[in-house]
Amino acid sequence: MLDDRAKLLLKALIERYIADGQPVGSRTLSRASGLELSPATIRNVMSDLEELGLIASPHTSAGRIPTARGYRLFVDTMLTVQRDQFGSHSLAPDQPQKVLTSAANLLSSLSQFVGVVVAPRRSSVFRHIEFLRLSEKRFLVIIVSPEGDVQNRVLFTEADYTQAQLVEAANFLNTHYVGMAIEDVRERLLTEVESLRGEIASLMKAAVVVSTEAIAQGQEEVVISGEKNLLSVSDFSSDMGHLRRAFDLFEQKTQLMRLLDISAQADGVRIFIGGESQIVPIEELSIVSAPYEVDGRVVGTLGVIGPTRMAYDRMIQIVDITSRLVSNALSHGK
Repeated sequence: MLDDRAKLLLKALIERYIADGQPVGSRTLSRASGLELSPATIRNVMSDLEELGLIASPHTSAGRIPTARGYRLFVDTMLTVQRDQFGSHSLAPDQPQKVLTSAANLLSSLSQFVGVVVAPRRSSVFRHIEFLRLSEKRFLVIIVSPEGDVQNRVLFTEADYTQAQLVEAANFLNTHYVGMAIEDVRERLLTEVESLRGEIASLMKAAVVVSTEAIAQGQEEVVISGEKNLLSVSDFSSDMGHLRRAFDLFEQKTQLMRLLDISAQADGVRIFIGGESQIVPIEELSIVSAPYEVDGRVVGTLGVIGPTRMAYDRMIQIVDITSRLVSNALSHGK
């Protein structure tokens, strides 16, 4: 267990390192902490902190820097967060995908790091479907999901249809199958459309096929904004290997989703610090994330990805506020 003096010095060291990005020596730490301690006493405390694995000494400097374990102790026990600095921002209720894209951009612009939003997992259920004749044997299928997403697909058919026939087919689907998964609609159509003329049944079966593709392709699983911000972060710009590993993570969206899915099981903001476990595979990166809700139910996660040396108190505020904005926009935007 650390005594109060050691905790205060560790807090001061981490805050100074976050601000400056340089190893912190005993004299600097004495000034930053405000404690009237001799350099020798501070060196002794720093030696104890190093033995505990909370700080480390780079080979090129007599100063110390925080370790992943030190950051974790700092984040869990020493942060004080004010959550009212970003209240002027808002996300206009719109199509859900636009809300998520706006949220990723907001996270990136406020943090100056990378904003990430994992989209809700949605079943391929439709709320409304329409057909629009474009030309001979060529039609537009318009599918509206329960979340308000609109997907369009062009459908080519062997037979031609009048607009009246298209309306008839759409009315049948909207009357009998709204709220069902497209896959279930396809199965039921095989046995339930004998009452319709054969050409209308063929049209609906073809429409269901393209609707399945449209809904599946319309769900962008991970929205990422601001990757280029890392180019201006000294922790990455000075080491192309670090930068390359970070961009590889952004390319591997499945890995990002698994990581952020853990946040969906938590209440409030979570912080993953690179190097402390296998959860974040890149030692130089940390992730601050939080779940967001629709009508009180957690449906996705969002967060900020940046260097381990980040202002965690500010990132917590940004992520917390943005998760609330997304929850409000999606819940009230239906």
